[in-house]
Amino acid sequence: MSLTEKQKTFSHDDDNVVVIIGSGAGGGTLANELAQQGIDTVVLEAGALHTTADFLADEWASFNQLAWLDPRTTSGSFRLARDFSGLPAWIVKAVGGTTIHWAGASLRLQPHEFKARTTYGDIKGANLLDWPISYDDLEAYYANAEDRMGVTRTNGIGGLPGNNNFKVMHAGAQKLGYNCNTGHMAINSAPRKGRLSCQQRGFCFQGCRFGAKWSTLYTDLPEGIATGHMELRAESHVARIEHDKKGRVNAVVYFDSDGKEQRQKARVVAVAGNSIETPRLLLNSASSMFPDGLANRSGQVGRNYMRHMTGSVYATFEKPVHMYRGTTMAGIIRDEAHNDPSRGFVAGYEMETLSLGLPFMAAFLNPGAWGREFTHSMDQYAHMAGMWLVGEDMPRESNRITLNPDIKDAHGMPVANVHYDDHDNDLAMREHAFGRGEAIYNAVGALETIRTPPYPSTHNLGSCRMSARAEDGVCNSVGQSHDIPNLFISDGSQFTTSAAENPTLTIVALAVRQAENLGRMLKQGTV
Repeated sequence: MSLTEKQKTFSHDDDNVVVIIGSGAGGGTLANELAQQGIDTVVLEAGALHTTADFLADEWASFNQLAWLDPRTTSGSFRLARDFSGLPAWIVKAVGGTTIHWAGASLRLQPHEFKARTTYGDIKGANLLDWPISYDDLEAYYANAEDRMGVTRTNGIGGLPGNNNFKVMHAGAQKLGYNCNTGHMAINSAPRKGRLSCQQRGFCFQGCRFGAKWSTLYTDLPEGIATGHMELRAESHVARIEHDKKGRVNAVVYFDSDGKEQRQKARVVAVAGNSIETPRLLLNSASSMFPDGLANRSGQVGRNYMRHMTGSVYATFEKPVHMYRGTTMAGIIRDEAHNDPSRGFVAGYEMETLSLGLPFMAAFLNPGAWGREFTHSMDQYAHMAGMWLVGEDMPRESNRITLNPDIKDAHGMPVANVHYDDHDNDLAMREHAFGRGEAIYNAVGALETIRTPPYPSTHNLGSCRMSARAEDGVCNSVGQSHDIPNLFISDGSQFTTSAAENPTLTIVALAVRQAENLGRMLKQGTV
């Protein structure tokens, strides 16, 4: 069923529906899974509906079409507060959420990463905690997610071809004794489940026009609607969640496409608005019963925000590379993604191929730079290879999402302020990763290497974390809030720690697991 076809609608007064806020990896997956169980579900998505035919092969035009551009503010010492003070994250405001924009890398968290506090010990300045679930608890759901998403190198699915950017990384990796392949990617290497294979067009971040890259936009959401148990409402910007006299959530207030305030009653509410908007919504839903915001008796809503240790290394070569041709991130080295404190830091990081088009490269290579050195680098664009560094950053209570009462959005609601300071462990890891990235390129004759600072990333995690004890976090092992039994967290904000891996596969696995548990609770009448 197409999202543009007529779908079943539910009354605003229907208090038997589950309301899911957000339609991305967490919300879209959860909605489909519940609908498949026959549970009536309403999905409220702040962004507009775009079809694959709408996607633009133009970086800035696409950015303006898809990105979440509502105002946000920043504070803290991290470089984004200086370079991109109004854009601390590069996420999507559209049906399908950031599954439209993501690169497709689909990696399982490692067993030790679920036990960060036990594994890494007491790290000064970090608020480490073990997850209330283990790798074994999630293993079957990882397998489910890999199959539904069509992850390469799983379930007999072949890997993607390597482009020139990959070939340069692979050659350097071999010189250093690293293992390198085109990765576990939720991008079809051959036609599968009615979707085409990757056409290697190089615009993964601008939306996959062929549907080869998994997105809830053209998988889970239409599948859920086809059951007759799910309604998707695009351009429905949620302002607050309401509750009854007993403290149970019972309605969601949102602004529709005409800016008119609507109120949808609910049996259960699941929030999947990304790790910035989810805590913002809970904080904006404060009441006399919950003066500090919903699900925030612990004071942990918004805290422990993580965005991964990131950075990039680019290198120029004598011969052209044309890194922008082919899949954006089909290339990975995982040899440093383990815990080895002898390197000067705990936890680990991945090295993944990355290319930006010329317009974005001009903005992100060294934000604010100009002059001879910058223009020299840009002149070498066709001869560049590039990689992204992504590693586990330390959760800190002071890294948090708060409300900025001085700045309001279009609907009069306080916007989110993102405060972040790099932990010393993050800085040491980034320096090590820069060095290894440069070594890979130097091993195959790089003329020069360029260290690029972090830029807005889709990897926003924590801020409503899982915890075994209510005082340590916001939700339990199935994303159910500790304070309000019928309020769930269903996105990356429930991550207890960030781990080193790209998070989408884990978000999907957690959503499938949550749907299974929530379905059982609904049938038993316990929520």
